[in-house]
Amino acid sequence: MSDLALFRRRLLKNPRQVSAIAPSSRTLARAMTLGLGPTSGPVVEFGPGTGRFTEAILARGVRPQDLTLFELDEEFVAYLRQKFPGVTVHQRPAQEAVDLVPAGVSAVISGLPLLSMPEEVRHGIVGAAFRILAPRGRYVQFTYGNTPPLPPETIAALGLTVNKGHKVWANLPPARVFRFRRA
Repeated sequence: MSDLALFRRRLLKNPRQVSAIAPSSRTLARAMTLGLGPTSGPVVEFGPGTGRFTEAILARGVRPQDLTLFELDEEFVAYLRQKFPGVTVHQRPAQEAVDLVPAGVSAVISGLPLLSMPEEVRHGIVGAAFRILAPRGRYVQFTYGNTPPLPPETIAALGLTVNKGHKVWANLPPARVFRFRRA
């Protein structure tokens, strides 16, 4: 089955969980994975869906054994396990990464629809990311709007700084990449 066919079927079955009208573009995937490479070390991806960002992470030279994915949808999980041998795929919420991944991760790449989630869930996801990230690690998140997917008070409460990346027009809809680090 193609990525697009699987995406559409899962979107129709569970639109709130998928929360997108089309799979992320290759251009957005390259923007999300900028700075990753063969010496990056462990990388975690939240909400990989059909694996567009996963492909880009591996194309940048991250070894499959250094990549861990967290995906809730059982069909996406089966598809990812088949498509990316050697990559660890957990059918668990992102907040549980702290129980399954040792601290010291260089980057967390997130395709999760944070803005469609309650504030406490967003806070839990980003908090979990920063508990597994190395001190200089980064959390990368995209959104379809021009403002960060976390309110200023959450960014401050978590002790983070945010870098507003460029707008990716070659995506449906256009998206903006944000990079969060510890202050």
